[in-house]
Amino acid sequence: MEYFVDLNSDIGEGFGSYTMGMDEEIVKHVTSINLACGWHAGDAMIMDKTVALAKAHGVRVGSHPGYPDLLGFGRRAMTITRDEAKNYMLYQTGALKAFCDAHGVKLQHMKLHGGFYNKACNDPELAAGIIDGIEAFDKSIILMVLSGSLIAKEAKARGLRVSEEVFADRGYNADGTLVNRKLPGAFVKDPKEALPRVIKMIKEGKVTAVDGTEIDIKADSICVHGDNPEAIEFVKQIRKGLEDAGITVKAVDDFIK
Repeated sequence: MEYFVDLNSDIGEGFGSYTMGMDEEIVKHVTSINLACGWHAGDAMIMDKTVALAKAHGVRVGSHPGYPDLLGFGRRAMTITRDEAKNYMLYQTGALKAFCDAHGVKLQHMKLHGGFYNKACNDPELAAGIIDGIEAFDKSIILMVLSGSLIAKEAKARGLRVSEEVFADRGYNADGTLVNRKLPGAFVKDPKEALPRVIKMIKEGKVTAVDGTEIDIKADSICVHGDNPEAIEFVKQIRKGLEDAGITVKAVDDFIK
């Protein structure tokens, strides 16, 4: 049996003269990037530079819309309507597509950021607004969303392309959500622990939650982070380990129907 998986990373999350992450290094090891669109991080100059960087490395580009919350890095809770969810996503994705068009790059996917991402996983109105926006904008754009989430199921039910995402460096609750960053078990920092977990996700469709429960999971894309030298080494080891296990690492657009 053939196994495929995408490696994605959130990048372009600086702002003005503020730099965050090791974008020029992480892009060498992933197959897709999620590029901040200016609301939780990023700006026009960073977006332009990062699309060009992705093109130079043959890496696919997706938008990474967040709440309008630079100060809180898009991680604070906000209450917004279905129409606001749709238009927040459209506004940011449309801005990034302008840079993609300017560089002759296809916009592959859309992945929400932070609080926006987490809430859309289980909020029917928010999820519906995001899906409304993709339907209005471009039905060929892939929605990259948490594996097994409400938004994943609803988008598939509407006939949209969905990439179910898992995390190499995060812990899972028994309901398939991610462990809160402030709690024990939120992070998996050792690649020797992370690698067998992600291989099991891909080949067996299972992951062990923090309470020891075995839960079902689907892994189309693995999110990895590259915000320090140790994180870059983590990604390199994960990619090599996947390939050594006979798993083909390539962009989701190449295998998501």
